[in-house]
Amino acid sequence: MAGSDHGNKPTAEGIFSVLDTDLYKLTMQCAVLKYFPNTEVAYSFTNRTPNMKLTRGAYNWLQDQIRKLGNVAVTGEETAWLEKTCPFLNKDYLAYLTGFRLKPEEHVHMTFEPEAETADDDTPGTVRLAVRGLWVETIVYEIPILALVSEAYFKFIDRDWTHDGQVDNAKQKGLQLLEHGCVFSEFGSRRRRDYKTHELVMQGLLEASKEAGSKDWKGKFTGTSNVHFAMRYGVQPIGTVAHEWFMAIAAITDDYANASELAMQYWVGTFGRGVLAIALTDTFGTPAFLRAFTKPAPKSGMTDAIDDATDPTYAQIFTGVRQDSGDPLEYCKLISKFYSGQGIKEKKVVVYSDSLNVEKCIKYKEATDAAGLTPSFGVGTFFTNDFTHVSSGEKSVPLNIVIKLSEANGKPAVKLSDNKGKNTGEDEFIGKVKELVGYEEHEWKEGDEAHRWDN
Repeated sequence: MAGSDHGNKPTAEGIFSVLDTDLYKLTMQCAVLKYFPNTEVAYSFTNRTPNMKLTRGAYNWLQDQIRKLGNVAVTGEETAWLEKTCPFLNKDYLAYLTGFRLKPEEHVHMTFEPEAETADDDTPGTVRLAVRGLWVETIVYEIPILALVSEAYFKFIDRDWTHDGQVDNAKQKGLQLLEHGCVFSEFGSRRRRDYKTHELVMQGLLEASKEAGSKDWKGKFTGTSNVHFAMRYGVQPIGTVAHEWFMAIAAITDDYANASELAMQYWVGTFGRGVLAIALTDTFGTPAFLRAFTKPAPKSGMTDAIDDATDPTYAQIFTGVRQDSGDPLEYCKLISKFYSGQGIKEKKVVVYSDSLNVEKCIKYKEATDAAGLTPSFGVGTFFTNDFTHVSSGEKSVPLNIVIKLSEANGKPAVKLSDNKGKNTGEDEFIGKVKELVGYEEHEWKEGDEAHRWDN
């Protein structure tokens, strides 16, 4: 593994910077440090494409790379950049991050269950992986571990591909999006093929952005969710919050009926009104979230008195919402109707982030424009894991892998998305939570998680 000098390009495989993660892991870590520094949590790994298994050799490599995460640390250069670029990250948090170290030997628990009893490195099997420890210490494992699992698979199992053409591939996608007026960012950290692919994709998108600058196009490449690449290429880091924030607070408080409101209250308490203000709506179903979105918002802090007559609602102070599951077109209609019903005339943003490609972005943009809302797109796997097999020209299918919060302070954590295929948690407990939040189950015909990128 390479050293953690941010200015250098990687000289070896794996992860070599703490900032090689998505921005929302840092923003959430900042909020956790303020309000929940002693909360214990657990995360579990799921391979939604179970037919795509690691081999023992891939597992051994993965295990070694995860162990090496303990060697990386935030540099002074990185801290200075964060302080300048991300003023919402307070000084207490930056001081904490400066001394922060991952402890994978303590936090990460892994086993490999081979399909056959053999010592052969090519034997496939099932990887069991969990992360346990203080929330503030373990929150940043998700993205690097997922990236490493993906890298392991395409390093050892599916090897019939090359990096050739990746810069131009990304550039052409970027040009199509820009020409059609799409405002988009790169969201591909967690399921990238490897670091080099991510690097080439960023180069291609920047080339597209530069070329588009000479044309009368309304599209814009706004940046990347990956903090390391944002710093390296001088673009804006993009992101706000993830499902685990809502999941953890619901579990910690055991108040699912009010969990979305409490999560937003803690968020505003950390960053203030209108900062990092794109709301993720589908942790317990968007309809339940929208009920909380109508509540009055505190100015800052959890102890502020709220005057319903004068305080704006969360829907008013948040810039917009993020769609991450279910039917995007139905979601757009629902959000448009919601804002209209609230008498909100400001043109709010809808960020789409669920398994996008160029065609989908263009289609959702047209619908969102027609609804009087402002569309934006976070495009991930389509950028950083779009390959074909050299021998046949057929698609080399990405892994669909996730790491989700499974418990907080010893209590189970669940997620109820707008497509039941993305729900996580124990079935019996999920049933109880559905009743508490008034969850309406939906199944989207295009939301088959096991075959998300096959077609």
